[in-house]
Amino acid sequence: METLFWFVLIVGTCLTLAYRRVDLKVSTAAIGVVVVLYTIAGDSGFWTIVLWLLFVPLAILNVENLRREYITRPLLDIFRTMLPSLSKTERDALETGSVWWEGELFSGMPNWRTLSSLPAPKLSDEEQAFLDGPVEELCGMLKNWEVTHERLDMSEEVWAFIKEKGFFAMIIPKEYGGLEFSPLANSVILTKIASHNGTAASTIGVPNSLGPAELLLHYGTEEQKQRWLPGLAKAEEIPCFALTSPRAGSDATAIVDSGVVCKGEYDGKTVVGVRLNWDKRYITLSPIATVLGLAFKLYDPDHLIGDKEEYGITAALIPTNLPGITIGRRHLPIGIPFQNGPTQGKDVFVPLDAIIGGPERAGQGWQMLVEQLSVGRGITLPSNALGGAQASIYAAGAYARIRRQFNLPIGKFHGVGEALARMAGCTYIMTAASRVTCAALNAGERPAVPTAILKYHNTEFARVVANDAMDVHGGKAIMMGPKNFLARKYESLPISITVEGANILTRNLIIFGQGAVRCHPFVLKELEAAADDDAERGLANFDALLFSHVGYAISNAARSFIMGLTLSRFTNVPAFGWKRRYYQRVNRYSASFSLAADVAMLVLGGELKRMELLSARLGDILSNLYLVSMVLKHYEDQGSPHADRPIVEWACRFLFYRTQEQLHGFLRNFPNRWVAAILRVLVFPRGRTFSSPSDQLGQQVVELMINPTQTRERLCADVYKKNEPDNPLGLLQEALELAEQVKPLERKVFNARRSGEISADDTIGQIEEARKKGVISDAEAEEILSFDEKVMAIIAVDDFDPAELSRRHAGTSKKTVTKRATRKKTAKKTTKKRAAAKKKPAQ
Repeated sequence: METLFWFVLIVGTCLTLAYRRVDLKVSTAAIGVVVVLYTIAGDSGFWTIVLWLLFVPLAILNVENLRREYITRPLLDIFRTMLPSLSKTERDALETGSVWWEGELFSGMPNWRTLSSLPAPKLSDEEQAFLDGPVEELCGMLKNWEVTHERLDMSEEVWAFIKEKGFFAMIIPKEYGGLEFSPLANSVILTKIASHNGTAASTIGVPNSLGPAELLLHYGTEEQKQRWLPGLAKAEEIPCFALTSPRAGSDATAIVDSGVVCKGEYDGKTVVGVRLNWDKRYITLSPIATVLGLAFKLYDPDHLIGDKEEYGITAALIPTNLPGITIGRRHLPIGIPFQNGPTQGKDVFVPLDAIIGGPERAGQGWQMLVEQLSVGRGITLPSNALGGAQASIYAAGAYARIRRQFNLPIGKFHGVGEALARMAGCTYIMTAASRVTCAALNAGERPAVPTAILKYHNTEFARVVANDAMDVHGGKAIMMGPKNFLARKYESLPISITVEGANILTRNLIIFGQGAVRCHPFVLKELEAAADDDAERGLANFDALLFSHVGYAISNAARSFIMGLTLSRFTNVPAFGWKRRYYQRVNRYSASFSLAADVAMLVLGGELKRMELLSARLGDILSNLYLVSMVLKHYEDQGSPHADRPIVEWACRFLFYRTQEQLHGFLRNFPNRWVAAILRVLVFPRGRTFSSPSDQLGQQVVELMINPTQTRERLCADVYKKNEPDNPLGLLQEALELAEQVKPLERKVFNARRSGEISADDTIGQIEEARKKGVISDAEAEEILSFDEKVMAIIAVDDFDPAELSRRHAGTSKKTVTKRATRKKTAKKTTKKRAAAKKKPAQ
């Protein structure tokens, strides 16, 4: 019994010190006290010797000079051999942006005050007025079938309205004539527009994201700002930015587009400038652009601007009316025909002041792009994806209530309900991530890793939501025409998956690959210390970092193991009630993730960069922890409405289950099986204990979606839902609300049918018979019939005369098409008569 007491005391002390992350000197002193007590009061034999043999090396580690010379110096030499090679692209990316909540998750011991202190996102009065005014008006002007099928473009009226109201100038400061809206306002505005029309959302999103205006604001000279920004604000200048080349997509640094510094003629004068040649594609607004932002590699063979011959990627602004520039041709993006196309330049000469920031910024183009991408990719594409998702669940929830099969709303069938719950849960996650991340951007953060998480997961969740929406709507969704409100959203999803960093690349290389170095408490600093030209200073810094890192890793191992054993019930978090358990699980999995990441980097070193699927799984774990944190914060920001609890719990359970399974997948595939086995004990000491959302929880979510609830309205607060003939979301919501009103009346008819009082089989016949027999009054019958008429109009699909579908008749008036169809029918009748006449026997 005495032995057990000492064992518990010694092990408990070590685990407590590690769990609490106590520093080396204090930990050494505390362990020393325990060893001395055991020596005095415990067994003075074999175990005393073992304890002192373990304690003495620990004590020596506190002697910095000895530790540095005999331990740190050899380890630093080994560390330098393990460093992965980094391209300039990767180095620029690693130095981009700031570290925010993702850094806390990487610590294994999140400080929740970092998140809770962030103010709830809120639009200014001016931004709200713009959302309620011009944005609503624009949505009302956009006719989807006309845009996506008849014109393959927006109308001249819509283009004029967008320019007049400043939609292209949302990020431009007021001093240059812009609106100067916040990142949150940009996101909410794009979400609403995207809920109604993807073409307009894409068109407006690009000038307010990574483009000439953004680059000028951060890097342009004052002369360049005065030259271009007022025209961009008034939409007198239409911008585009050309990066992607036929031979260089995701590896943007491989572009072959070039600029050579030389002398040439410009505006009638001989000046030093750049002669450019390029071939670009996939460039949004290129067909109509008046100013082209161009990324190219700059060369100076005659040393006209400096000592270097190769400067690397450079960004410049070029008027598109210069000789040698080809623009105007269009690509046709799938589903949404926004202006996008190729551009070429042949021996285009521009002066040096075309370089953004002037010649001093030569060669800094890639750094500029990745710095601005760290913000922009967290707004435009995630917001557009969110708009589509909110519109889809808003439509599907109402449709599943008003569409009946087997005498039941289809939303009552659990198979349909499973899809609806998944749609609602994923949309809540997307909304939470967008709104809270935009609040961080509003506060001045520039978090590169969270915006990559947002871009990847919002667009992927949008794909899940769109697939489920198509399933719920069935045949209604697959017949194209003006009445189909889902197909174009479904078709266009691969666009957001592909642009601004293809999702496969983002998941496999960027989220963890960038996060492991940028967000880790020690790795980036250790890399800098190892690369320090001052060897002794680098050694001293590396020594301090190394042993802090070792303590951090031991702490995460202890925290992961203890919280795994206790199911994280005793970890301290700033929440109570049912929410507390979810906060606690973030703490647990944060420690497990940090431990797994550290071990992977230690054991695999530079090989981890090439083992993309392991890196992807670690990225998924970090993403899921980030997203569940956003869900909890968003719920708090909305005032923690109790009615929303089912959807919040569904989202949390969904994300935690994915976290658990990705950790399991990481351990299953880790190449060193001994290390994987030890890690499994530390990460899952009780096995995999977490389950996905239950069917019962899912059905609770479904009821919130197929009824006109406040939860449904909060979830889809940003969609365009005005009740007007051309807006299916408004019509669906109207029908959903009417369904609640006529429910008691329909119950009367149903009960009469079941009792045999009425016998008609069809809906209209039952209503008429119930009216005649006094089951319902005339007014009640008219109310049900009016509701049924609205429902039938909503579930109706389009059909066309074959002549209308022929490409040969594209643009032909309806009158002409009708005449041709009539002639065709007459010809068929004549042919039949002639055939019949031939078959008649001679008289």
